[in-house]
Amino acid sequence: MDPIAAWQATLRADETTPEACQELSAAMRARKLTFGDRLHCPFLRPFFLSAADEARTRRAAETLAALGERIAREAVQSNALMTQLGVTEAEERLIRIDPGYGTASTASRVDAFLLPAPSGRSPQGGLHFAEYNGESPAGPGYTQRLAELFDGLPVMARFRDGRRVTHHRTIEPLLDALLDSYREWGGHAVPPWIAIVDFRGVPTWTEFEILQDAFARAGVPTVVCDPRDLEFDGTTLSAGGLTIDLVYRRVLFNDIVQRPEACAALVKAYEAGAVCVANTLRCKLPHKKAFFAVLTDPANARLFTPLEHAVIAAHVPWTRLLADTATDKDGDRVPLLPLARRERDTLVLKPNDEYGGKGVVLGWETDAHAWDAALEAALADPAGSWIVQERIPVRREPFPTFDDQGVVTNRDMLVDLAPFLFRGRMSGYLTRLSATGLANVTSGGGQVPAFVVADGPEWPR
Repeated sequence: MDPIAAWQATLRADETTPEACQELSAAMRARKLTFGDRLHCPFLRPFFLSAADEARTRRAAETLAALGERIAREAVQSNALMTQLGVTEAEERLIRIDPGYGTASTASRVDAFLLPAPSGRSPQGGLHFAEYNGESPAGPGYTQRLAELFDGLPVMARFRDGRRVTHHRTIEPLLDALLDSYREWGGHAVPPWIAIVDFRGVPTWTEFEILQDAFARAGVPTVVCDPRDLEFDGTTLSAGGLTIDLVYRRVLFNDIVQRPEACAALVKAYEAGAVCVANTLRCKLPHKKAFFAVLTDPANARLFTPLEHAVIAAHVPWTRLLADTATDKDGDRVPLLPLARRERDTLVLKPNDEYGGKGVVLGWETDAHAWDAALEAALADPAGSWIVQERIPVRREPFPTFDDQGVVTNRDMLVDLAPFLFRGRMSGYLTRLSATGLANVTSGGGQVPAFVVADGPEWPR
């Protein structure tokens, strides 16, 4: 039986009552599974994928992460790549600081849409990347704790009967990756003191507390602090009198640029080589949405192997920095702006350097006048560059969803499967749902755990 139908058939009526939903909500809050005050998961079933789905996702995602590391290395040596990525002068100054080790993104995430593989097609088919989050993305702590909660539900015990159902751990691989980056940097403290650093009051603060507790229980002392709590005396970075060896940087690169005084101690210690910082500030290079423009531009073909070209062609959408210039599309050299205006129904417009769906304009949901106005505003934007990107197919599935009163309805939701990568190795997924065309927690979407169903009857394709 199809896993979705099997789960629905296994879910009992007394598990969908308002009382049951409120009990599940309370269990989430007790585990700090909130984004600000909002529950991460107002849904009553996980997302399911097969072992074959996971294998093709791993191959493509790990290849993309390797390309991100390569572009980060190449761009530091190439002004042309810096320009293609849309790097500003303020960003370049920070990017050029030597971090003391080579891995740009200790933790990263690929935002993707996994479609069932059509019969007779390559196993690489049906997986489409939307963007690469190379900058210490949120979610590993939330993801593992949510999966553990669902794994312990009575409905999961019944569903597992006759099936092998597994989920990934994401906290331990993250910690291992942080420690590996610390050792690559040359750190010798055993264990090192870790500081999880971001501005107090961000909606993901509860995740920092989840990770702090997990790291400490693993024997690695950890403090959560605001960058303004850090002090640098020219030799040592400290927080509350504690010497910090390793910064797990969750404060965004953009915040460092925009709030230099608040982040001064962190940047000075990083520049002096007094502390290991992960992710490094060079992670900003593949984090730029124009990273996909670099990958899909024939001018950069020499940077990639034939196998990598095949992965790019299969999974990465055509992307370009928006400019009044000529470009390559489908083998032809064409003016970019007329193409962008003409092909509105197949394009999305995005800020090159934002997150959470901010500023994204979906051409197929916008009339011609509004689209042209958005293109003109993007071209004139003094705050930064924008990209146009080819529309990709998305996945939608029905999910039982409960509201604030615990009333359950079945809703058709867009499913964004976002694999985590820790030093380039895939481990687990942030799986986000949305009733709109954008899937992200910031814009009001929700999260479900992902489970791999490896045995049982062949799934319908």
